[in-house]
Amino acid sequence: MSLSPLLVERSFGDLPGWGDDDHLPAFEAFGRSAFHAPVKPYRSGALGVDFGAFAEAYAHARAAPAASRPQARAFFERHFVPMLVQPETGAGLVTGFYEPQVEASPVRTAHFAVPLLSRPADLVDVDDANRPAGMDPYLAFARRTADWLAEYPDRGAIERGALAGQGLEIAWLADKVDAFFIHVQGAARLAMTDGRLCRVTYAAKSGQRFTGPGKTLSELGEIPLAEVTMQSIRAWFKAHPERIDEILWRNRSYIFFREAAVDDTALGPIAAAKVPLTPGRSMAVDRLLHTFGTPFYIDAPTLTAFDKRPFRRLMIAQDTGSAITGPARGDLFAGSGDAAGEIAGVVRNAADFYALVPRVLAGGA
Repeated sequence: MSLSPLLVERSFGDLPGWGDDDHLPAFEAFGRSAFHAPVKPYRSGALGVDFGAFAEAYAHARAAPAASRPQARAFFERHFVPMLVQPETGAGLVTGFYEPQVEASPVRTAHFAVPLLSRPADLVDVDDANRPAGMDPYLAFARRTADWLAEYPDRGAIERGALAGQGLEIAWLADKVDAFFIHVQGAARLAMTDGRLCRVTYAAKSGQRFTGPGKTLSELGEIPLAEVTMQSIRAWFKAHPERIDEILWRNRSYIFFREAAVDDTALGPIAAAKVPLTPGRSMAVDRLLHTFGTPFYIDAPTLTAFDKRPFRRLMIAQDTGSAITGPARGDLFAGSGDAAGEIAGVVRNAADFYALVPRVLAGGA
């Protein structure tokens, strides 16, 4: 496997602000992937960053998990070579995501009446081996029926009761919009009315294409596209409660969850790379192109939402998402709770991406 021509070698001196970053949190995030790597190897992405080439860096990170800030920087400079990731068209783009925290009830009440559902027993994974003739090739999930497989009920059908009576409810929320944004983020912390703090995280989905409410509201002329943020969408829903179902049901995709523990309140949920996300240091990427565990230096000078300064940070690829497509496209994990949501909701900035590629792949340079 050779490196893609979209990856152009640079030096660490070419990275704006490299010397000013604190590389230690990135090293700690990288170490979590290093400890997971022997359990199950990550799939190598199509840009040619082979998972096997990380072996030396992963072994070093496992052997010396404690490091100082200078040691962390030296680690990355010793094991990797930065390569500019060239967008296929236009400029690179970063957005933000977070883990919401909301109040929830273990039982339905008059106040808590919006469920988060677990994976139904009749939901099956679909691929080219079992896909019925004529079924939309996009669908990765389907409903098992007596006749074989059929498209699963979509968001509107499920919220109108298509799965009622199956005991799938994990918890009940007070607000349909809160529930929707938990679906968008794929995870949440739940402050239960019985005093527990628990977590739900992605288990499966109904399979249909995602249609964001921001896109819908823009196309309807309700919010100018340049002003679409999570905050502006929420404000519109608050002002138009009678139209919430109309807008949300245009997004046919529905997410199912599983329960998970909150072992460390400083970290986020366990994501696609099977390690807990690190606030401000974990990033979602296109997993078909990139290899989980790859460090990325992100230069987004117009992004100041994280700490009031231009965003120039080393991030680790540890998640993915259906909207994250392309070589220079990333979703930055802002953390958990409302403060993180305020950051994530406004992130949509041009950025340069530098993949830190194991030196063996760059000819040991």
